[in-house]
Amino acid sequence: MNANESVREVYDFLKKVGNFYLATTDGDLPRVRIFSNTDLFEGRIYLQTNKTKDVSRQLFANGNVELIAYDGEVWCRISARAVNDDRIAPKQSMIDANPLLRDWFSADDDKTHVVYLADATAKFESLFGEPKTVTF
Repeated sequence: MNANESVREVYDFLKKVGNFYLATTDGDLPRVRIFSNTDLFEGRIYLQTNKTKDVSRQLFANGNVELIAYDGEVWCRISARAVNDDRIAPKQSMIDANPLLRDWFSADDDKTHVVYLADATAKFESLFGEPKTVTF
């Protein structure tokens, strides 16, 4: 499986489950919160938050993250580096892909914070099947 197929497989899984959990660090303390907004833009998985939130500050300070998503049978754990992308195009793509964001954000505001996942390893596991690892 090539990197584009791996990214698509992970993105499709995140979209299927709807809600997933993102872990960051705050100094030396772990912080976990639920996320649902994601987008596939320029072959990368993007996440979005508000620059006024603690998670945004944590992502700027340390981009090492882990996500976990579960569909009731399979869980996917993604270890990655979140890379800040302040361009208008990925922000607009995120808003277009997640229409509920339009009520709170615009691509050119000072609130919208998007990151993409880089150097990622995703592990798909279940109680019954063989584990599968993909990288992108």
